[in-house]
Amino acid sequence: MPTNVERLAAPGPSYLRPIELQPGSPRSAGLSRPQTMVDGWWVALLWCEEDGKMLVFSDLAPDYGTPPGSPLMRLGPGLSGALSGLVMEEGGRQQLRLRLAQPPSDEDAPWEAPLAVVAGFRFEPARALAMRDNELAQTVLKAFVEAVHRLSY
Repeated sequence: MPTNVERLAAPGPSYLRPIELQPGSPRSAGLSRPQTMVDGWWVALLWCEEDGKMLVFSDLAPDYGTPPGSPLMRLGPGLSGALSGLVMEEGGRQQLRLRLAQPPSDEDAPWEAPLAVVAGFRFEPARALAMRDNELAQTVLKAFVEAVHRLSY
C-alpha cells in the first residue's frame, strides 16, 4: 500500500464472495447487502480492501500520479459504462448516483479518501425482473471492479 494514509478497517464481510482486483492479488472488492428503497432506488456500499484494511483511491491511481479532481469523475463513468443497458434512463440521464462513503481528511487531496462508495441505481424493470437478487448484486460488483481498474488509466 503505497500511501501514508491511515487505513480504516474494511466495513465487514461482503454480501457476496469478494472479487480479486487481479488474479492472485490480496486486494479485493466487496459489497454490502443491497437495499431497495421505497422510491425504487437500489443502494449498496462498494469497497476495495487488502488484508482487512481499506484501500484508498490513490493506491490505484495512474503511475504518473493522482489526476486532478475527484476520483468519482473516473469511477462514475466506468461504472455507468459497465452497467449500460441495465441502469434505467430518465430524461436522457442514467439513474446512477455515487458518493464517497467517507470524505478524505484533506479535501485538497480527494484521492486519499477510502476506496468505498455508496452507490444507488434505478434499474430497467424488465431487465431487473429477469435476474435474481444475487445475480443483480454480482453484476454490480463485477462492474465496480471493472470501473476500479479504470482508475489507473
